[in-house]
Formats: sequence, structure tokens, C-alpha cells
Amino acid sequence: MPTPTDRRPAGKPTSAAPEAEPAPRGINRGAPVVGARLPLGEMLVAQGVITRAQLDEALEVQAGEGGNVGFNLKKLGYCTDADVLFALARQAGMDVVTLPDMEIPPDIIAKIQPPMLAETYRIIPFEFDEDANTLTVAMADPLNLHALDELRFMLNCNVKGAVSSENDIRAALAKYYGNNEAETFDGILQEMDEIGGLPAGVNDDELDLANLESLANAAPVVKLLNLVLLSGIRDHAADLHFEPYEDSFRIRYRVDGALLELQSPPRSLAIPLAVRIKVMSSLNIAERRVPQDGKISLNLGGRSVDLRVSTLPTMFGESIVIRILDKSVVSLDINRLGMAEDVLNTFLELINKPNGVLLVTGPTGSGKTTTLYACLNAVNDTATKIITTEDPVEYELPGVIQCPIRPEIGVTYAACLRAILRQDPDKILVGEIRDVETAGIAIEAALTGHLVFSTLHTQDAPGTVARLVEMGVESYLLAATIEAVVAQRLIRCICPECKTSYKPSDAELLELGLDATDAGEHRFYYGQGCDVCKKTGYRGRNAIYEIMRLNSHLRDFIINKRSTEVLRQAAVESGMSTLRRSGLQKVFDGITTIDEIVRETAGGDE
Repeated sequence: MPTPTDRRPAGKPTSAAPEAEPAPRGINRGAPVVGARLPLGEMLVAQGVITRAQLDEALEVQAGEGGNVGFNLKKLGYCTDADVLFALARQAGMDVVTLPDMEIPPDIIAKIQPPMLAETYRIIPFEFDEDANTLTVAMADPLNLHALDELRFMLNCNVKGAVSSENDIRAALAKYYGNNEAETFDGILQEMDEIGGLPAGVNDDELDLANLESLANAAPVVKLLNLVLLSGIRDHAADLHFEPYEDSFRIRYRVDGALLELQSPPRSLAIPLAVRIKVMSSLNIAERRVPQDGKISLNLGGRSVDLRVSTLPTMFGESIVIRILDKSVVSLDINRLGMAEDVLNTFLELINKPNGVLLVTGPTGSGKTTTLYACLNAVNDTATKIITTEDPVEYELPGVIQCPIRPEIGVTYAACLRAILRQDPDKILVGEIRDVETAGIAIEAALTGHLVFSTLHTQDAPGTVARLVEMGVESYLLAATIEAVVAQRLIRCICPECKTSYKPSDAELLELGLDATDAGEHRFYYGQGCDVCKKTGYRGRNAIYEIMRLNSHLRDFIINKRSTEVLRQAAVESGMSTLRRSGLQKVFDGITTIDEIVRETAGGDE
């Protein structure tokens, strides 16, 4: 194997650096080197670390086996971690930091709070310039500039990056934050008490914007919001709620469909926290009389997280809800939605039909959008053109054209759907059918050879027909275009860490319409509650489905405007499994509890 020529010590540039004040121990502030804008491999050649032949060999390995150029060069023995690190740093115009050679003062480490923030972004603070209000952090990925932008928002100071190795970052996190108890809610609230806050009951008209911004940017306020946001994202919360009352202020988040309350901060901090959220989401902090909607985009650990912010003026201040859209915890694979095999096969058959309407129904938060996104992913290929119209677009789907609704400028569902039909689509997603105009255009699209997916808010599948007729849609059009209606609910799963078997009482079985004979040899489980599930006994969610496929018999019933009860009975006789029956199977499979199914299918038919 050839050996590199003109090798230099790791971390040293080949060109001479200009005279400068010596850098602190562990920091290499070498001047930019030749080829700073070149690709990594070319830069290493320009610096004399490797030869052209060695780079060509690494590129051949990359073409055959994959992996990036730096990894392959190290595997071939042509350069070291330090060589690649130095080149990446120079490429990004950053310093190189050797963290083991440094002893970082506690006051610098304390700049990143809560410690969860350092873990999430994989950074170590090591230098702070008071005059420039600039914190310098070590990071393993110098290309992750989004992280620096987000940290500027979250820390309320300038943030500059430097480069260190992944191993050194990991060791430093353990050293400086591993034995340091994560800053607790109590600690932050105590610090808040020291800086004071706004007195309860202050009149909005008396607020001074300059003082308000100062309070919103105070370190404890920033830390508290960071802690709540990161805790919510870590715990896979769907929403964060900030709720002001006359004499109190409550923070809750929704996990697995249930709201969990955090320790309540002082009422006087409701306004500074609201302003801090509005600053981060680019909303008007001076306007507190009308609702506002905003967005915060974060990049945590290489994954994209969108936060949708909604403010609502109330008697005692602004109520704020933040919807967390984290694609990494939402499966858009139809094979991973928890469908039984027969349900999955039915779905796959329906979504591959050439035309018609497929409706997914259920209350808010029942997973309708996730199911439809998974359906679109399953049929998304180069031979199919898919266009969606949504309010708002929740997740970006590669290869799918997605159009957001903007009613304020006339871009309604109906208007957008008309334009979509002129775009030569094969399959169309309408986020929600809200009126007869949208329903009429969706039906027209189905009649002209398109497969249309949409959602509706009804309690079960058979009730969807009556809802559309009430809107003003002709029953014969519904019978001609609807292929199937799917009702769904999300049910909480028993926590696997504290899952315990038990024998249900006769009263519990009766709630499901069972007796001891029906229960047979089935085993029943519940969650005792543990630290993993925060004492709830549940962790994660699954879905139950009710699919009403239309046949000639059901179509006749729709045309003749038979009642929902008659339609439901006919659908069951045609093979439809109700939500209650689907949930019962989840109980028998040990996935969820009797209480959960009774709660989610209250009033459901057997």
C-alpha cells in the first residue's frame, strides 16, 4: 500500500499562518489553507495530506461500497481522523478544538442550559466573549449550520462554531454534563424568582415593550422555554399548552393523546414566556388582541422538527398551543400503522384503484392525516402524479406536489381543487371536505378518472354518508363514486415495562359486551405505571379501523336514502368489522386495555 507523501502533523496547515496572538490550549486557530472551497478529497490533496492516486482509490471504493470520501481515506490508512477534522474545519472557516486538552470553566458550561440542549445538539461550549456576546461551541459536524442558527434563537446570544471529533464531544458531554443533574424546573423557577417578573393582573395597555422584550430574553425565561420544548420533543409530545388563568399559569403537554401537567410556573411569567415564544416564531409581540399563527423550524440531532404556534387571546392573557411535528417519530409506512393483515390487504387494494373516493373519518387527533400520508407514500412512484391540498401541510412528502390552503387570499379547498384538476394528476388528496362545493369538485374528480383521498369529521363509517347528504351532496353521486369509508381511532398501548396480566371483573367484561364464556382463554393486561411511562401505564399508540366497502347492496341503500342504522347493519352483514370489534381484538392481543377501548369506542356497536 503506498504511503502518503509530504505528510504534516495532524491539525497543522501546510501554509504558514500569519503572526497572531497564541490561541488558548486546545484551540488551533490556523489560517485558512489552500483549497478551502474545494471538496474534502481535493482539499486534502491540495494540503499535501494525500496524493491524487490515493484520492482516486478512495473514490473507487466509494463508488463500489458507498461511504463518504473521508471515511474511505481513513479506512485505507491514507489519513487520520485529525487530518479529516482539520480539513472540514478549514472548509467551514472554523477553528479546530482538542477538548481533552482543555479545562472548560463552569460558568462557560452553564451557558448551555438545560444540559439536555447540549445533548440534543451534540455541542460543548468552551469560550465566551462578553463584549461581543458570542458563545463558541465545539461540534462534530461543521456543516450543520442550522444548529448554530437555532442555538442563537434559543440562547439569546451570538453562537460561533468550532470543530472537534465525535469521540471528544461524547467524552466532554459525559465529563461536563453527565454527572451534572439536568437543570430542574425547580432550579429555573428559583432563578426566575430572583430576577422577578410581571405582577399578576397587570393591564396589557400598561406594558412597556422594551421592558417586556428584556424580560422575555432573560436567561431563566429562555432556559425554561428550552426545557419545556426539549422535554416535549424528547417525550414525543404532540402539543404543548401554555394556559394563563386569573391567579395561575399552567403548562401541559399531550403525550399519547393524554394531557400531562408540568409544575406550574408563577403567574407573572405567563407574558414573558408568551413573548419569548412569539419572538422565536416571528409573530407580532405588540399585538395581543387577535389570534396569531407562526412556525418554528428546528434541526435536532440531524432530524427536522417543525413547531406550529397558535396564540389565542383570553380574559387573562394569551393561551398558546405549540403543535410538534416530528417526522422521525411518525411512521408514514403503511406497513407500520398497526393494521391487522386483513385490514392492510383491504387498504392496499383500495389505494391502488384507478378512480373513486376514499374517505377517512374520525375526530380531531385520530390519526387521519398520518393514515392518508402513508397511503400516498405506498402509491408514490415515478409513473403516478400525486397532488395534495392541505390546511396546513404537516409533513413534506418527496415526489408529491403539496399545496397549502390560504383562505385569506382566496386559495380555498374548492379553488385549489379546481386548479389541481388542470394539472393532470392521477391521485389527489383533499385535506378535508368542509362544504358542498369542495365535496362536489372531489366527486367530479372521481367521475373523471381520478382517485381522491380526503377526510371528514364523523363518528363512524356509515354516518359519513348522512353527513355528506346533509351538506347537500346528491345521494346518487355518493353511491357512484365512494369506494370505501374508513373510520379510525388511536388507542394507547400498554407500557411494556410495567405490563401485568390480571383477571377482569364481570363488570369490566360487560362494558365490552362480553361474559366469562366469551373471554374464554384470553389473557388480559394493564400497565401498573412506572417511570418510563410517567406512571400512566401506557406508552405509544396504535390504531383501530372500521372499513365500510361499498357493494351494490350498500349503494342501493344510499341511493334510496336509508337511515344510518340500516346502512350500518347492512355493512356489518357485508363483512364490516366495527371499531369496537377491532378494539376488542387489540385487547385479546395484549396491546391495550379494556378501559382504553371502552373510552375510545363509547356507544360503539358490537
